[in-house]
Amino acid sequence: MTHPDGLPVGDGSAAAPEHRAVRFPYDGSEIGTAPVGDAELAARAVEHAAAIRGQVGRLTAGVRRQVLAGVADALADAATELVDLLVLETGKPLIDCRVEMARTVATWQSAADEVAHLHGETVPLDLQASGEGLFGFWTRRPVGVVVGIAGFNYPVLLASHKIAPALAAGCPVIIKPAPATPLATLRLVHLVRERLIAAGAPAGAVQLVTGDVEVGLALTTHPEVAAVSFTGSAAVGHRIARDAAPRKTVLELGSNAALVVAADADLDAAADAVVRGGFYASGQACISVQRVIVVDAVAGEFEKKLALRLPEVTVGDPREPGTRVSALIDEAATERVLDWVGRARAAGARLLAGGERTPDGRCVAPTLLADVPDGEPAWDEEIFGPVVCLRTVPDLDTAYDVVNASRYGLHAAVYTRDLRAALRAVESLEVGGVVVNEVPGYRSDIAPYGGVKDSGIGREGPRFAIEELTVTRMTVIRAP
Repeated sequence: MTHPDGLPVGDGSAAAPEHRAVRFPYDGSEIGTAPVGDAELAARAVEHAAAIRGQVGRLTAGVRRQVLAGVADALADAATELVDLLVLETGKPLIDCRVEMARTVATWQSAADEVAHLHGETVPLDLQASGEGLFGFWTRRPVGVVVGIAGFNYPVLLASHKIAPALAAGCPVIIKPAPATPLATLRLVHLVRERLIAAGAPAGAVQLVTGDVEVGLALTTHPEVAAVSFTGSAAVGHRIARDAAPRKTVLELGSNAALVVAADADLDAAADAVVRGGFYASGQACISVQRVIVVDAVAGEFEKKLALRLPEVTVGDPREPGTRVSALIDEAATERVLDWVGRARAAGARLLAGGERTPDGRCVAPTLLADVPDGEPAWDEEIFGPVVCLRTVPDLDTAYDVVNASRYGLHAAVYTRDLRAALRAVESLEVGGVVVNEVPGYRSDIAPYGGVKDSGIGREGPRFAIEELTVTRMTVIRAP
């Protein structure tokens, strides 16, 4: 698939200075080329967005809802085409790309629904003597130009998490996809701009600029930008927050998600959760199961059950319906994951399965490590690969302490039959979401999603992201 020379900048197309091959991670073959932008194009996109900010902000709620619902329908119609493209450019298994598209459609539908709920409140100003005779209310107004930067692992969904709430809030938005995965996002933006034009809205309300660090820096530091929404690694997110200041940032960053197995847990269900939650998207998901913390009383039995289930994780060509783990995004990612596994083993961890490339050299075999020490990146950092680490602890309170002894705090799960233990997890775990008796990767696009500590700031999910991209405006009226 080869895209035209231009990028969707302004209301039309802007010529890109170069094109770059996009490759299928599984075998390295070229699947197409994409235009690559530069800092000049990025600045031009921001200037255009700033020029039409007022026009976009004045779009009626009806028009905004019409556009969002129209995009949802268009994406549903194009789902098969986009799934096939996602498999090729991300290398992610077919089943995970289908999930991505289903969630993407739901995101646009939810954003359309939320337009009707974007409202303010009256304020009883006469609670104070100085407010007697005054009438007050506040409304939500668009924050202004939004920049959205998406990760490579779920490119269409993550871009939609930026674009749909921005449009719902009345903000022009510029999206920057990850350099390795621009094609499906370009297709998404084309569909959105078609629906904008059909509704009588400016196509330039949504623009896209591809490119590397210079493009990201030009977008996030431009003085006309009001908010930056980023999904990706903690290191990059922290740098964006510094560079973008004092602009608002919404950061959905990394994690080393934990799953706790209590002594009273349904061990078969917990083992199933680790197999489902640890290896989907080849482990390249910010809330995939990475740390499994098991109470000592059931640790031996649980380890055996998990080892028996691991052969079910089929590795191979991501285009095959049965594949669950395939190649990582590039060779550098593969080498890093294997290096971290090797470091953990050298530090005393036990290798229970995997830990090496598959015979064809293309994939990391599903890997199970036990007793990885603190200080090793396979335990402390986000491995972003098909690797799960087990650790045994004496009791549930210790397990919760181990979950919290991390710089990350996105999602965590606990398997238990005890309601008190579950509620204690809700109270004590320092994460953005606690999931009981389900994988930590469970999330709903109608609920708030985001992290604490180094896992980010702000919340996604259409309702909450829309609020992030608005500002309150207070109005005070004294009757004449």
